[in-house]
Amino acid sequence: MFGKKAGTEELEAFYPIRPECVAEIPKTRFKPTAGKTLSARRWQAAFSETGCLDIAKVLRRIQRGGIHPSIKGLVWEFLLGCYNPNSTLEDRNQLRQQRRERYSMWKTECRNMVSVIGSGNFITTPIITDDGQPIEVEGCRVTSAVSDKKVAQWMLILHQIGLDVVRTDRALAFYEDKANQAKLWDVLSIYSWVDDDIGYVQGMNDICSPMVILLENEADAFWCFERAMRRLRENFRCSTTSIGVQSQLGTLSQVIKTVDPQLHKHLEDLDGGEYLFAFRMLMVLFRREFSFVDALYLWEVMWAMEYNPNIFWSYEQPDGASDSNYGQLNQKMLKQYGKFQRKNLETGYADKNNALAVFLVASVLETKNKQILKEAKGLDDVVSILGDITGNLDAKKACQEALKLQNKYLKKAKRP
Repeated sequence: MFGKKAGTEELEAFYPIRPECVAEIPKTRFKPTAGKTLSARRWQAAFSETGCLDIAKVLRRIQRGGIHPSIKGLVWEFLLGCYNPNSTLEDRNQLRQQRRERYSMWKTECRNMVSVIGSGNFITTPIITDDGQPIEVEGCRVTSAVSDKKVAQWMLILHQIGLDVVRTDRALAFYEDKANQAKLWDVLSIYSWVDDDIGYVQGMNDICSPMVILLENEADAFWCFERAMRRLRENFRCSTTSIGVQSQLGTLSQVIKTVDPQLHKHLEDLDGGEYLFAFRMLMVLFRREFSFVDALYLWEVMWAMEYNPNIFWSYEQPDGASDSNYGQLNQKMLKQYGKFQRKNLETGYADKNNALAVFLVASVLETKNKQILKEAKGLDDVVSILGDITGNLDAKKACQEALKLQNKYLKKAKRP
């Protein structure tokens, strides 16, 4: 698995790039490394005879060197809380089957309203007017006027999902196949029907795309995306008066104000104290700042560092999982938490907006501290300086710097 050619060539075999796009994508820095990256062999060895997973062992390996592409999707299902590491293989197979059946039911419900769902095609033009009247679209049939508000809102967004799907990861050969684009469209369309409180917001396509690529079964990809959205959905909650990531931007502002008051004051003087220039980084978790491969590596290292062993039950039984008994946790139990989450437990810091992504953005700002202070005369300059990081960030170093910054912030924040 980690031969002499392990690295860029091997990754290209898993995520081939369209030849005409090679020159325009950011350079990939991540390379699977023997002894550090979680391999298929190490992954299998982490399970007991009954199928229970030694999550502490897995987290250590991921935090050191990411996950090998051959098992990435399977590991993500645990990191994102699809499955309980203490469950048996039989438990998981039963749960997987139940979820696939539930997804199939939702898909049938959606297909009964919009016939193109599940057909291998998708739409990029509206199928109803704003007042619910059907619009004739080839391959998609809406038989009568739509009066139900939920149905109308859902149908009105379907073509926008299609337009975003066409633009998603266009450099990857995977999406040259229209059936794969349709798979992404189906997952996003059905999610927007099920979670009508959030619906669909541009950027969700960037989060969902890797799940569709990594997990062959569409229902499994849906549930992996659904779990990712459990932690990200508030980022996408937008209204006429607020944007979804506003609370995280507020935390970012507080972090920079605490660890680097000079930089914070300079940004405030430039009318950037709300940190809106960091909107995209937080919204889609650095998808645009890294190559596809490096973004996936960054995500899995972040999720491993943020991992909470209660994550599965917090989603399945929201009122039943808690970290409030921190004092009763022994060292063995603490090792089942990721580094970032463990530090929060040890310091009693429980701000729900205290995501590792916030400290990643803060670490990027810190690396550009001198340049921003010296050259930025307006917010456009800040945006331009941060734009230069695309393709030039090392995901592993960025995570390490974020952890250092978290430590520095927590120490300063505790001082009277």
